[in-house]
Amino acid sequence: MATNGTATNPGVAPLIAAVATLQGNVDRAHKSQAHDYLDKFQKTPEAWSTTHTLLQSSDAPVEAKLFAATTLKGKIAYDIDQIPRTSLPSLRDSLLSLLTQYRSGPRPVRIQLCVCLASLALQMSEWKNVLELVLSSLGNDAESGTCVLEFLRVLPEEVTEGRRINLTEEHLRARTTELLEDNAAHVLQLLVQYAQSSVSAASNPLLFECITSWLREIPISDLIKSPLLDTVVSALSSESSFDAAVECMCTIFRETREVDAYLNDIEALHPRIVALRPKIAQAAESEDVETYKGITRLFAEAGEAWVVLIARMPQQFRSLVECVLECAARDWDRDAVALTFNFWYELELYLVLEKFIEARMTLADLYARLVDVMMKHLEYPTPEDGDEVDLFDGDRGQEEKFREFRHQMGDVLKDCCAVIGVTECLGKAFELIKRWVSQYGSQVTGTTVPHWQGLEAPLFSLRAMGRMVEQDENIILPQIMPLLVQVPTHEKVQFAAVMALGRYTDWTAAHPEFLEPQFNFIIAAFENPSKEVVRAAACALKFICTDCRKLLQGQIPQLQRFYDSVLDRLPSSSQDDITEGVAFVIAEQPPEKIYETLKLFCDPLITRLMSKANNARDDPGKLAVADHLQLFTIIVQIVKPSVQPSQPNPAVEYCQEIFPVLSTIIDSFVNFTPICERVCRCWRSMILSYRTAATPILPPLAQKLTEAFAASKNGCFLWATDAIVREFSEGAENVDEQTSSAIYQFFEQQATSVLRMLNDVPPDDLPDVLEDFFRLLLDALLFYPNKMIPSNLFAPIFQAALTALTLQQVAPLTATLHYIRDMLGYGGTNPPSSTGKANPVEIQQAVQKLLLSEGEPLVQRILTGMMFSFPKDCFPDASGVLLEMIAILPNQTPSWIARTIQMLPTGTVSQIEAERLMSQINGQVASLSTICTRIANAHKAVSPPTKPAVYGPFYKTSQTRTVAATLPHARVLDGSKPPASDLQASLVPFFSDRERQVSVNTNEHSVSFVSKQ
Repeated sequence: MATNGTATNPGVAPLIAAVATLQGNVDRAHKSQAHDYLDKFQKTPEAWSTTHTLLQSSDAPVEAKLFAATTLKGKIAYDIDQIPRTSLPSLRDSLLSLLTQYRSGPRPVRIQLCVCLASLALQMSEWKNVLELVLSSLGNDAESGTCVLEFLRVLPEEVTEGRRINLTEEHLRARTTELLEDNAAHVLQLLVQYAQSSVSAASNPLLFECITSWLREIPISDLIKSPLLDTVVSALSSESSFDAAVECMCTIFRETREVDAYLNDIEALHPRIVALRPKIAQAAESEDVETYKGITRLFAEAGEAWVVLIARMPQQFRSLVECVLECAARDWDRDAVALTFNFWYELELYLVLEKFIEARMTLADLYARLVDVMMKHLEYPTPEDGDEVDLFDGDRGQEEKFREFRHQMGDVLKDCCAVIGVTECLGKAFELIKRWVSQYGSQVTGTTVPHWQGLEAPLFSLRAMGRMVEQDENIILPQIMPLLVQVPTHEKVQFAAVMALGRYTDWTAAHPEFLEPQFNFIIAAFENPSKEVVRAAACALKFICTDCRKLLQGQIPQLQRFYDSVLDRLPSSSQDDITEGVAFVIAEQPPEKIYETLKLFCDPLITRLMSKANNARDDPGKLAVADHLQLFTIIVQIVKPSVQPSQPNPAVEYCQEIFPVLSTIIDSFVNFTPICERVCRCWRSMILSYRTAATPILPPLAQKLTEAFAASKNGCFLWATDAIVREFSEGAENVDEQTSSAIYQFFEQQATSVLRMLNDVPPDDLPDVLEDFFRLLLDALLFYPNKMIPSNLFAPIFQAALTALTLQQVAPLTATLHYIRDMLGYGGTNPPSSTGKANPVEIQQAVQKLLLSEGEPLVQRILTGMMFSFPKDCFPDASGVLLEMIAILPNQTPSWIARTIQMLPTGTVSQIEAERLMSQINGQVASLSTICTRIANAHKAVSPPTKPAVYGPFYKTSQTRTVAATLPHARVLDGSKPPASDLQASLVPFFSDRERQVSVNTNEHSVSFVSKQ
């Protein structure tokens, strides 16, 4: 192979040009062409020699060499069968030669070559002296030492990730033992020797990365007893090695989580860690953010790993908890304190247990100090320029991050409440409020609230701790509540006070003497010019009406006047909030008053709705109509008067009154989806809320749903139909046979409309309709199996299901697969029926007959979907379909699977691979989902095979569809991790097409130099 003039080599020059195009400032079309060219090249047998030519050259660009190394890594992982087994030693020797050539860099290329060598070592079982040969080939100089460390670092990672390569479990276990377990002592010795070779070696970050990589193999006790522990601890004082040393120490901690097994090791580590405590103050005083975060992470992860020992031996490990607390307290920039949150949570889980009462008492004072720390960190920043309007200098991302951060600190306050009690935590917030009042209360003016941050923070903490407070708290809250309704009119202070009141409404319900001032304070907040405060007021009103509805049920006229006066001034979400609140108060009225109360509140809403509909000329106007319709749905969902079945339901009476208005809205906006969906949601809620009491509105409702679906082809009308089918099914309580039969005929009308539609429209244009259709079919099959399965619609519906399986969206696929699984269940003696009766023989035979004629196309759709196009969430149901088929037709289904495999394009799967797969399928079908997933994972295709053209009565186009889906991870029926089995161990690649992205994740030993198009 030539080593010079590579750029002009006719076999290599196009590759270099394509890589340069991806790197260059060219248009998207040229980049796409270059990407496609490189992708196809990576799959060719010629890539083996061409990559070597590139890597051995002296004048090829670094980017091209990195591409060559990346390609070689993929070839070894997935195309090793392209090389005769007898040629593997030559490939190994060439890799060692290349690694020697690149031992001094560039590092990205060197990393890729190390991965290549590790991957080959994993697959080349006859190569027994891996470490010895690599060491002898690379030599003993400093550059070689770095290269050896690189190889040692990637070896455990590649072996651990070996399941990405299709090796048998037996092979993988054997090579794991040979490459890792048997070499652990040798590697430890090598690392010690390297660390002691020079001062620079002892602070080389790669050394600590290598130690981290091998910690699963090297016994922790051996590492602690070796000089390496001193080396790692010393590296924490070196700026260049600090991050790597922190990661190494944290990995050591995680490896000692089984505290009983590692007690002696933990006792040796603990004093070494606590001795690092002075570094907290040093980093804080120097304001070194990254070092401070590293030190904080060190203590926090040690605490998380040893949290059980802290609970068992609080006196011995108190110093470690103090270190974590100091890290939280000294965090001047609030960048590191979040690293401690999980520790406080995990420790709290133990301290609240009765058996650890001693630890709770011992550490209670630390949790009390933690409350003070959190409340201080909750304060909004004080702007240096005095601009109170913009506290974050226009950085909205930073502001949102701070708000999320405060809620996380609120969770820590909940942990503190659980450990030291709610009263003490509330008392600290109360003291801060009193302190602020005494210091700054007299300085408050109409426009100025001095140091408002000191008042807002404890108010926010009250809201955060609200979930922990019981209704019988009678010590602190009775003192705080009068103060909350007197806070100054500062936007953030009022917002915090209103939200806090909304959080304690269940407490207020048990203390009605506080209701009036709180209710008036919330009502007054609606006049605040701040939109945030108004939204908070709407939220608080919802909660106070919900929890105190019994106390407010006599205030209907006043509440209606307020509701009517404020509604139009609120944003849509706040309208929903206050409507939900007043709906609970309406629902509390006695049944005889429900109708008049609904009219009182809803008639003005109807007037508004008609006005908005008449003036809706554009999309914003139509969306306003849709938002207003949601208010009726909220009321219908909540107001459910309890009346006897023989008595008319007052809520249904009112629904009958407004039904013509809703029908007119549908007629006017039948092609505007948001309005159709909102009206259907309202109708559906009527059926679900009032069930059989809604019988009077069934005839006009069914007629309108049928007409509207025929006119709009909108799936929401099928969604509403589904509720009717479910509630008025055969055998339902208070449903006569005539009504049930009429409902089934209504269902058949809707189903026939869908099937006719599928004759004219491809499924890709109807994903939502198909989802709603198959969810409707699920209930129809559940409640009317004896009518649906023998009907003339049964076979066409199955054809529609086959067509729907060509989709790639999760929701319609899931609905379709659920229907197919339930339908197949009726082919046996234990169907998913709602009746509990035996499955008639004629029903079983009807399903089996259909499956005999259409089973093979179903197998083809399921298998090709699992291999190419189905999202991972569909795998359990897809495999469930195949299992049901095998249960019903155990002789035919495996042969259909075999024929489907044989239909794959030439070169996709070898004969040996297919035979191996089929020999295992017959005995272990339950692992089928895992099989297809692993096949897919091993062969993610950038340009996967095209699916054959789909013909049939529902999809009349001959164009092929290109599958471009990211194939999922292994799934089994219950979603759990699949167990190792002979079937899984025998899997081999199904497809020769692989995804060879011209970019590699840095975490997987490379750098990315190409962005995906």
